Amino acid sequence: MFQQKVPISITSTQTPPQPVTPFDLPRPAVRRQPMDRGAILKYALLIVATAYIIASSYFMYYTYSVYEVRPRVVALEQQQKVMEAQQAELAKKVHVRLTEFNKTLTTEVGSTKQEITLRAAELEEQQRAAAAKLAATQSQQSKQLAAVSGEVTNVKSDVGAAKADIQKTQTELAATNSKLANAMGDMGVQSGLIAHNASELEELKHRGDRSYFEFSLQKGVRSRVSNISLVLKKVDPKKSTFTMNVLADDKTIEKKDRTLNEPLQFYTGADHVLYEVVVFNAAKNTVSGYLSAPKFPTQEAKQ
Repeated sequence: MFQQKVPISITSTQTPPQPVTPFDLPRPAVRRQPMDRGAILKYALLIVATAYIIASSYFMYYTYSVYEVRPRVVALEQQQKVMEAQQAELAKKVHVRLTEFNKTLTTEVGSTKQEITLRAAELEEQQRAAAAKLAATQSQQSKQLAAVSGEVTNVKSDVGAAKADIQKTQTELAATNSKLANAMGDMGVQSGLIAHNASELEELKHRGDRSYFEFSLQKGVRSRVSNISLVLKKVDPKKSTFTMNVLADDKTIEKKDRTLNEPLQFYTGADHVLYEVVVFNAAKNTVSGYLSAPKFPTQEAKQ
């Protein structure tokens, strides 16, 4: 039975005793019963089932390896052996072909060298023959050139004299014509000699081929020149261009955007003769030049 604890008295300086509970009493010893036979049989069957599953899995893996994987491995090994044999045979053939090619190439190179040597010798011989022929030709030409040089010297003397005469004539012509030159008019008719300034205009007057009348025009002012009238409409000194109207036979002829020293041509009069106006100087709002007209009575030439 349970043993009862005896309370112990304590002095006033110690903690008072606590009351005893059923949990503080010692527990009785439990007696174990032997395991049931049914449980032992159950554990035995579980172990046998586990062993069977493991054995079955191993048997299936072994069967698969023997009847499925192993034949494939053997087939692959056989294919590899066949490929290795083919590769060895191919390497042998390549080696044979390469050896034959090297022999052929060596033979052809030797033949080519011989051909080049022979060809070089032939070319050298041809070069010698050509050089000898050229030397003979040059010698013959030198003799002919020496003979011709004597004749040329005589001709040069005659040419020098003729050239002096020509230069003299050209000098005289230049002095006569000064800087006068021909020009094409704006109507496509070949003009006579053109004066580019007042001094050249005097030379034209002395020649007496045509009648010449000088003029100086102001912008917007109508000016009478011989038997016609001129009106300056526009002038651009920087570009050397101008625009003017020619009044003749009750008609107005516009000469637009013309340049200096350009013959401005028109026909007038009962005989429909060619007149020309040449402007050789342009300034702000003014131009100067001359009118070229055929010869006619003096009273018609009054300005």
